[in-house]
Amino acid sequence: MSWKSEWKPLVAVVAVFLVCFWLPVENARFDSALRESLHLVRWYAREHVLLCLVPAFFIAGAIATFVSRASVMRSLGAKAHKVLAYGVASVSGTILAVCSCTVLPLFAGIYRRGAGLGPATAFLYSGPAINVLAIILTARILGFELGVARALGAVVFGVVIGLLMHVLFRGDADGCAGDAGVDPDAAPSRSLGQDALYFASMVGILIFANWAPPAEPAGLWSAIHSARWILTGACGAGLGIILAAWFRAPRWPVAASAALVLGLALLFPRVPMVPFAGAIVALSVLTSSAEGELREWFDSSWGFAKQILPLLLLGVLAAGALLGRPGHEGLVPGEWVSAAVGGNSVRANLFASVAGAFMYFATLTEVPIVQGLLGSGMGKGPALALLLAGPALSLPNMLVIRSVLGTRRTLAYISLVVVMATVSGILYGWLVE
Repeated sequence: MSWKSEWKPLVAVVAVFLVCFWLPVENARFDSALRESLHLVRWYAREHVLLCLVPAFFIAGAIATFVSRASVMRSLGAKAHKVLAYGVASVSGTILAVCSCTVLPLFAGIYRRGAGLGPATAFLYSGPAINVLAIILTARILGFELGVARALGAVVFGVVIGLLMHVLFRGDADGCAGDAGVDPDAAPSRSLGQDALYFASMVGILIFANWAPPAEPAGLWSAIHSARWILTGACGAGLGIILAAWFRAPRWPVAASAALVLGLALLFPRVPMVPFAGAIVALSVLTSSAEGELREWFDSSWGFAKQILPLLLLGVLAAGALLGRPGHEGLVPGEWVSAAVGGNSVRANLFASVAGAFMYFATLTEVPIVQGLLGSGMGKGPALALLLAGPALSLPNMLVIRSVLGTRRTLAYISLVVVMATVSGILYGWLVE
């Protein structure tokens, strides 16, 4: 046995032993932090996993399976119209639903295929910054205002960062020759209208199932909330018809799934979560047992779930233990957070931007972390700054970008993200506070 190869496992074992040996289980703050972590993860499981995350996983899987990368290449390529290129790049996150890791090979392929530096870096930022799953969860958990500010800020960031990168390096060779492995002339298997209705049915399920009760008990929003499960069921029925008509799903399994959901709705009229869960199980069985693109859809959705859900729940546990829930403290005292990122000062926003840029956020974990920080005294401006800088950057992400763009361009890109996130946080904090 060589100690040169065994010292790292030895250090790890000793470190774990010392942590277990000195666990402060008699400390009131430690015990409270453990309870807060369990409270927060239970709340997430009850309120957000089934109704919010699972439908979003199916939408993200559908995007990954059915949105043609060839059409993305035609829109972002070097010969594309500049307005079209920057417009498509700045909203690509809602279309592709990629995280900060997945966007890197796509970015490298687009850039090496010959896309301009401006549209390529706009795509690089906006891809993970406005991930459809993250925007939905931000608006749901942190509030509608912060969700809209994050979405709009990310779109504007993508365009401005792309334009500034183009201006700063306009004398350099733009783009690279190469083959990204995507056929730009590939023909879609369905019409644009058919795909639009397919996605609209799933988005309708997500929206209506999560329709929150309005402040006023009357009016249109209240009426929609009262009928939200009927509207959700109508969107689900539409999805079943679309799958049978345009996706070649076997009709008998589709009919059996519809009968199962209807039967559960009649048996449990006061517990709509039961037929909703039945519909999810039926859709999972239908797609996982099918052939071709339906099976690819399930595999993509399941891949998102395996990648995201465990990390999200671990992030929720960590956030609850360290930061607690709003109104309840965890291990980190609230006054520490207030001192670092409280209020709306330049220092607080810059600290949040720099910390977010260098930290690694697994997809969606930034939402419970920011929720805990807000509950511990973080200002709304620094919260937006962290949401705009964090998911799009991390230290591993920077290293990969440098291998594609080089040191000067990477440093310029990082600096632009940090400065713009800081300025956006200051402006947003001034507006809302």
